[in-house]
Amino acid sequence: MKRLTVLIAILLVVFGLNRTTAQVTDSILIQPDVPQYGKPFKKVPDRRDVSIYQVNIRSFSANGDFKGVIARLDSIKALGVNVVYLLPIYPVGVLKASGSPYCVQNYRAINKDFGSLDDLRALIDGAHKRGMAVMLDWVANHTSYDNPWTKNKSWYLQDSVGNIISPPKFHWPDVAQLNFKNADMRMAMIKSMKYWVLTANVDGFRCDYADGPPADFWVQAIDSLRNIKGHKLLMLAEGNRKDLFPDGFDYNFGFEFYGNLKRVYRRGKSVLSIDTINKLEYQYAVDGQQMVRYTTNHDVNSSDGTPLQLFGGQTGSMAAFVVIAYMKSVPFIYGGQEVGLTTRLLFPFTKSKIDWTPNPQLTNEYKNIIAFRNSSEAIRRGELTSFSTADVCAFVKQLGNKKVLVVSNLRNKAVEFPVPATLVNSKWKNVFIDGKTLLGNTIELKPYQYLVFKN
Repeated sequence: MKRLTVLIAILLVVFGLNRTTAQVTDSILIQPDVPQYGKPFKKVPDRRDVSIYQVNIRSFSANGDFKGVIARLDSIKALGVNVVYLLPIYPVGVLKASGSPYCVQNYRAINKDFGSLDDLRALIDGAHKRGMAVMLDWVANHTSYDNPWTKNKSWYLQDSVGNIISPPKFHWPDVAQLNFKNADMRMAMIKSMKYWVLTANVDGFRCDYADGPPADFWVQAIDSLRNIKGHKLLMLAEGNRKDLFPDGFDYNFGFEFYGNLKRVYRRGKSVLSIDTINKLEYQYAVDGQQMVRYTTNHDVNSSDGTPLQLFGGQTGSMAAFVVIAYMKSVPFIYGGQEVGLTTRLLFPFTKSKIDWTPNPQLTNEYKNIIAFRNSSEAIRRGELTSFSTADVCAFVKQLGNKKVLVVSNLRNKAVEFPVPATLVNSKWKNVFIDGKTLLGNTIELKPYQYLVFKN
């Protein structure tokens, strides 16, 4: 293998290629060990055009299984989203465990409560037939204490007497911390990720606690995954580190945006703070890399509350969602959010079930917001100009001669928005209400009212 590595290095120099010797060698060493199932999905969207729908399988249906998700694929598609993200599908550890789906007992197996590999394939095939890609949740930082990998103690961090330990930075006693200095473990991890791409036609991964594994692991893993023939993959990091975009991820989770939005709603923080968050979170983004932003997900729904509880009921939460969908991010919907679920889905999600019957009007509002995003290239790819005030999030997205103006009152009170001088006397078409608008000097906004115009 040393001779092969040297040969690769020589070829890189001779042909002036940019990839490092280590990366090319990884692609050779970490070969797929399973055949390709079916045909790779050819309609994975451009990363700028994505809307994500998160499925908590345990809570999604009465039986909490893949078939329950399959039964609702048409409803998911009707929202207008094009990426379905599944919470961990793997068997959950028993030793020292608490039932957390993030305590993975086997990276290459399916939780029997969810069904079989054929059921997963049927789910993914069904999503693909409807034009939606599918991402799996991937837990790279740690495993359960009864994962077969624990037989290789060198694959894990250990204490002074050789006992495998839990992640040292957190009180997560149910999981065992992996050792990313071990090359064999890293290869086994990447092969396991490739396994799902090939054996089930998965279209990418949401990587749990991406801050845990080192940057060079993610570079190695993402480079290897992107070299799987015939597959285009989407990679979403859940982390705070500034190097995650340079590591190769398409997306990162908007922790800061969500926390700041809560302070805007609950503490009266200035809406202008959103402009600051945009600058910070996009500091290292290039070539259409995006933040994924949300008013709820599986973590904060359980710990903090529902969007209706946190963001001013239905009207307030939709004023926030418009900003998420249109300003500068990829929008994210957690299953049940679209029907205005009023009860939390409590961790570890084994008992809570979603009631799909309430609030069809709210569901239609989500559909309309996402439909306009899908139809507007200016929203998805345009340049942002912010006109926000302390109370109102206002901005223009422009691509060529196409413009969209969004004005969203994030306060539970009537607000007068001063129209910027450059927009006074400009003509617009209201996106959600029939009719044309000639802007004057001010716009009167009701509590939590939003307006969307296009030229």
